[in-house]
Amino acid sequence: MSDVPVTALIAEDEAPQRAALLDMLESVWPALQVIAACEDGIAALQAAAEHRPCVAFLDIRMPGVGGLDVARAVVAGGGLVVFTTAYDEYAIRAFEAGAVDYLLKPVTEARLHVAVERLQARLRQPAAGDLQALVDDLEARLRPAGERQIRWISASIGDHVRMIGIDEVLFFQAQDKYVRVVTADGEALIRTPVKELLAGLDPDVFWQVHRGTVVRVSTIDRVRRDELGKARIELRGHRESLPVSAAFVHRFRGM
Repeated sequence: MSDVPVTALIAEDEAPQRAALLDMLESVWPALQVIAACEDGIAALQAAAEHRPCVAFLDIRMPGVGGLDVARAVVAGGGLVVFTTAYDEYAIRAFEAGAVDYLLKPVTEARLHVAVERLQARLRQPAAGDLQALVDDLEARLRPAGERQIRWISASIGDHVRMIGIDEVLFFQAQDKYVRVVTADGEALIRTPVKELLAGLDPDVFWQVHRGTVVRVSTIDRVRRDELGKARIELRGHRESLPVSAAFVHRFRGM
């Protein structure tokens, strides 16, 4: 590794476990610089955006904003993630996908030492692959059937990460290799495909109206036909109209 210090973010809502992890890290990796030890996901998101840590140790289950949401911000900033979890074997297999490690609670110093060695190896020679896609895959594996869990969208804008609450989103629209996330006061680009987004959205709140477009139902003002006879929807408070493909026109019959 270079002489550049390795920085770390810790997020664990249980104070005794947070303190124990900090003590063990000091023993196992003395050179590590912990820049923030947070007790909730909101504080961890702020720390990730401000400090762009090299590595993060994240509790996957925290009140409000969970470890997966924080992981997206860390990964978008180029960092590596180790999750701490109380999940059973089915989830551990997902963590063993390669670029993201896991620590099963209660964390032991011996197991932490293994995780640190893996992190140090990847810092010396970053693993190939899309870490953001790996986090997306992990979220999909851990989501129980029928459970809708998307609450936050993390998007890179310049040199920082913006966290967009799902309640802010007017619509998602595929654009080349990205997906636009449009809100009332702006927009951002993410890499998660529309198909994967749909799996985590409430179908009573968001409707797919085109192969590459998903819109918040409550924002729809009217449906009209353009000069070619194709359906388009207009949104309240937003000047842009969106196309409706023939496969989804049936949603608007009787409206």
